Amino acid sequence: MQVKIYRPSKNTMQSGRGNTGQWVLEYETVSARNPEPLMGWTASGDTLNQVRLRFSTMEEAVAFAEREGWDYTVMRSHDRTIKPRNYGDNFKYIPPETQEKA
Repeated sequence: MQVKIYRPSKNTMQSGRGNTGQWVLEYETVSARNPEPLMGWTASGDTLNQVRLRFSTMEEAVAFAEREGWDYTVMRSHDRTIKPRNYGDNFKYIPPETQEKA
């Protein structure tokens, strides 16, 4: 069974970064999704695509996948770097670089 392990990005409706540190183990889609004939909703014969397991670290998720004997793909996350700034920094004067004449 093929699974992927990743850390989900922040939801666009979220203002904070809560619950973004967890890692998710998700099954890869095996069967194709087709519209259901009665209601027209998207249906699939595979119910495993609805299962998402959450782990606090990537190592725990990898250990779980290896213990179950599953093939896994780890998608590394891009960590956001935050440069702390104050409101006063917007108005601080930074002199232009002076070139030394030789």
